[in-house]
This record gives sequence, C-alpha cells and structure tokens, in this order.
Amino acid sequence: MTVSEGVKLRKRSVRIAGHLTSVSIEEIFWLALRNIADKRGMSMNALVTEIDIARSGNLSSALRVFAFENTRKI
Repeated sequence: MTVSEGVKLRKRSVRIAGHLTSVSIEEIFWLALRNIADKRGMSMNALVTEIDIARSGNLSSALRVFAFENTRKI
C-alpha cells in the first residue's frame, strides 16, 4: 500500500447492535482494525460494537483513536 492509498477515506458499512450504519475513515485505520479484530478472534462488527459502546465522541474518531492506541502497543 502506498502512502496515498492509506490516507484515502474509505466508507464501509458495519452492523452495530443489529443496526447497519456506514463509517468513513482512512484505509490504513481499517487495516489496523482488521488486524486487531483478527488477533482477538472476533469479527470487525463485534470490534466496532465494542468501540461504539465505550466511546464518548463520534464513531469515526473513536475508531481512529482505538486503532492508533492498539497499534502503538505492538
């Protein structure tokens, strides 16, 4: 992946607590979230739901911060 590909916004549909919603974040964050979900043995929807429950701001920002914080620990 090139730098320009990683910073492009990508919109994806996710299911949170049974409700379908779409979220736009950069591709590099989607990849980080996928890696975190895989390491935890959970689906992307389950991970996003976990992040959604704990967030205080908007979902896109919460996903970015979560991905950053968990990637930084590696």
